[in-house]
Amino acid sequence: MFSSIFFLLIVLTNFSNVRVHGNYFGTNARTDDQCFCKLKGSIDDCSCNVDTVDYFNNVKIYPRLQSLLLKDYFRFYRVNLKQQCPFWADDSKCAIRYCHIQPCHDDDIPEGLKGEVPRNVHFNESPTDKYKLSTQLANCNQNAKDYNMELGYLNTTISSENYKEFERWQQYDDAQDNFCVKESSPGEYVDLLLNPERYTGYKGPSAHRIWRSIYMENCFRPKNSPHNFIQSSTINGMCLEKRVFYRVISGLHASINIHLCSKYLLSSGDGLTAVSGAKWGPNLGELQRRFSPETTGDEGPNWLKNLYFIYLLELRALAKAAPYLEREEYYTGNEIDDKDTRLAIHDVLKTVKSFPEHFNETVMFSGGAHAKILKEEFRQHFRNISRIMDCVGCDKCKLWGKLQIQGLGTALKILFSGKFDKWESTLHNFSRKQFFLERSEIVALINGFGRLSESIFELDKFRQMMR
Repeated sequence: MFSSIFFLLIVLTNFSNVRVHGNYFGTNARTDDQCFCKLKGSIDDCSCNVDTVDYFNNVKIYPRLQSLLLKDYFRFYRVNLKQQCPFWADDSKCAIRYCHIQPCHDDDIPEGLKGEVPRNVHFNESPTDKYKLSTQLANCNQNAKDYNMELGYLNTTISSENYKEFERWQQYDDAQDNFCVKESSPGEYVDLLLNPERYTGYKGPSAHRIWRSIYMENCFRPKNSPHNFIQSSTINGMCLEKRVFYRVISGLHASINIHLCSKYLLSSGDGLTAVSGAKWGPNLGELQRRFSPETTGDEGPNWLKNLYFIYLLELRALAKAAPYLEREEYYTGNEIDDKDTRLAIHDVLKTVKSFPEHFNETVMFSGGAHAKILKEEFRQHFRNISRIMDCVGCDKCKLWGKLQIQGLGTALKILFSGKFDKWESTLHNFSRKQFFLERSEIVALINGFGRLSESIFELDKFRQMMR
């Protein structure tokens, strides 16, 4: 009986009397009728249902994303893991060997990424010129085309004072748009393939304080709600915007837990510091402990359904950003690989746009002055959560936490900044108020969505294990 109940938990729906699609999992009506009668319901606050998402992700999106994320452009992520926690005293670094980051050697970083320059500086150069520091310096020199016989050389340089003013403009624009706090320094490149997200053993008071602070201090919540989570009996009493905020955080939390359960430390191997002998794999019992109704006060199925919700929200952000992302160069310096990356991202975006029922962000923040205040509160709460990531004591957990929060923050920026509703290329018509994405935002956006995609895929594998 427990397996049947938990099967219901995995497939994530408790709605009936709605339009349904065919059952992707191929189950039939036998002893499991009591569970599968609720299999085909819709996802709260969205118009599509679970079966549609499962089929679309597992058959169409997941294989494409797995191939794309192997590309060097998305493999190397620049992040600052040394920023101090701004909210409480440092608990000291996690001493567990699996928490450590394997360093990225300079020779491993593609040449085109080493010369990465700030956005909005160049518009008409070739990709090669755009990312080479030598070209930037050469462009500052006097050029024959600037020479006039009567007037002499035209001074095309920009003073340091003006550059500082431009930076202040940019910081102001970023502060109005960004849902994540900008890091104090660029940090270092990390090879994501060398440092996969998986169970490290990081737990206890330090880890619990992170999620408690996120839920209790930064999520909108009903009064007198004593738990980290918001009970399903009260969430529908919240306005849509506050409900969406909680559901994306809950969905991200569920996704991370699924990653840890699907890549659980099954054997630690030998030695005190080496991790090469360790073995990771799926742990069904751990998944049941984290999500079963019996251990979660019947809330586990709702947490898993929130995974589908955040998936649809980020899917919509990718579709909305597609005109921008299709023009990105994805430059690393390797001409052949860069061409393959552009073809792969175009294929992914074409598939994303083919999904029939995207999340509708236009119904949010549409109530005049009060809506503007609520939108700013929404953004500030999320910015706080991005700062909390600097308080994570496990470096590998911090890496993937920061990446997935930045990916979600980038999706929210795309949906709610207002600058992407009618986006047009600024190649020949530059305005500093147009919408831009940093390379790190693009890498986080695609990798973050890849994490959600893998979570839904892994749920199907757990489902097969239970059979």
